Amino acid sequence: QVQLVESGGGSVQAGGSLRLSCAASGYTASDYCMAWFRQSAGKEREKVAAIDNRGRTEYSDSVKGRFTISQDNAKSSHTLYLQMNSLKHEDTAMYYCALSRNHCYSSASMYVYWGQGTQVTVSS
Repeated sequence: QVQLVESGGGSVQAGGSLRLSCAASGYTASDYCMAWFRQSAGKEREKVAAIDNRGRTEYSDSVKGRFTISQDNAKSSHTLYLQMNSLKHEDTAMYYCALSRNHCYSSASMYVYWGQGTQVTVSS
């Protein structure tokens, strides 16, 4: 059973930093894409960053240069990270970790597995 568990959210002032983590377990296939999405009140879920099994990364324009996605593929575990710097009030959202069996799709509907989310609140 695939499980994704996020952690690291919290409250921070504008200009500050946070690092999100997503502990992934139960997925054994070699091909995948893991992504961070976010959703704020009244808005659609938005893909923020993604990384695939080859280490290729992509970012939304809104976070490029401020956020960094990375992963740690230890033998018995897989952890996804999102380092968020220079945070802005508009980064306030629930952040979700998601896994696709192959490509780094833009649409949230193409991601099969999801974590429960971790809240990030940035005060201006």
